[in-house]
Amino acid sequence: MQASRVFRPLLLSALVLAAPAWAQNLRKVDPEHLPQYWVMIKQSVDVDIPNSGVNLDKPGCAAISYTIGTDGVPRDLKIEKVVPPGDLGQVALSAVKNFRYGPTLANRINEPVRTYYVVPFNAPPGPDGQRQVMAPCRLTGYGTP
Repeated sequence: MQASRVFRPLLLSALVLAAPAWAQNLRKVDPEHLPQYWVMIKQSVDVDIPNSGVNLDKPGCAAISYTIGTDGVPRDLKIEKVVPPGDLGQVALSAVKNFRYGPTLANRINEPVRTYYVVPFNAPPGPDGQRQVMAPCRLTGYGTP
């Protein structure tokens, strides 16, 4: 009984110290290859867009990086890029925060991954216009599986 009282705090301390190293070792997956691990099951979210701010009416994008946890919930969200610079980063962050994912059959262990999502704003109609607006927010360092 006495040994478990001593061992438990040591184990908890080791886990707390190891958490940052574990987070750094997450697989970084680009958005195109994310469906090999996780599929989005909730992408329709409500966001509040401010009535006034910088570049709210201009075509642009915001890149949000995040970790998909074992439960499919985005965490450790970070605004990485906003093009053109303005006030839409927080809007994009609030949208991505509400996404939910389910694991694919290939990801039976619910492996957490680090990824990013590019939110387009005021993009011209059609896929070409959207791609053009989103291109400046593409992040490097996220590879294929």
